Amino acid sequence: MYCVKKTDFPVLENLLTACFENDPLYTLLIPDEEIRKKLLPELFKCDLDEFFNTCKVYADSEDMNGIIIVSDETEPFHILRYLISTYYATFKTDCYLIKEDPSLRVLWHFLKGKDYLNSRWTEHIKQKERLHIIYLAVHPLKQHCGISKLLLTEVLDYADAHSLLVSLETHNDKNVAFYQHFGFKLFEVVEKSIHLKQYCMIR
Repeated sequence: MYCVKKTDFPVLENLLTACFENDPLYTLLIPDEEIRKKLLPELFKCDLDEFFNTCKVYADSEDMNGIIIVSDETEPFHILRYLISTYYATFKTDCYLIKEDPSLRVLWHFLKGKDYLNSRWTEHIKQKERLHIIYLAVHPLKQHCGISKLLLTEVLDYADAHSLLVSLETHNDKNVAFYQHFGFKLFEVVEKSIHLKQYCMIR
């Protein structure tokens, strides 16, 4: 496992864009393919800036063919720093959305889909002894090479050693069976205003 540095962000922005440009959530939030290709690297840059301050960010190796971002809900955090990071990231995201689409249609889609982006469903779990996997992504050209298993197993071994629950969500029904193979169970399926199913899973 390789601990990601800030200088690695450009590589990871490209990695995440390649992984999620055809994801069901992002194709609904940003229907125009050209706008989506321009926006996603900027949006993932915002995410990485925020998560670098609040989460653990690891890659499979220095080649960074895969990435896993994990929030450790057991760790104490500085509430002011957390709020500043979160609101600043939201502000920057909104600015990017408006810049790329002045009609505000994409911004409106993001506002309608906000519940799919904030893992709010985990409030129903009511357990602080928990890790939450925010992103697990492997470059499309490197998939089916065991990288996802490597990254996920590392996190699950840590969780088992510390008796922690692990939660995640996916918007792709094809991923459900993959996570079930690692012991995850379907907690609930969320479907809200944009008519997309969010599969919420725990282990």
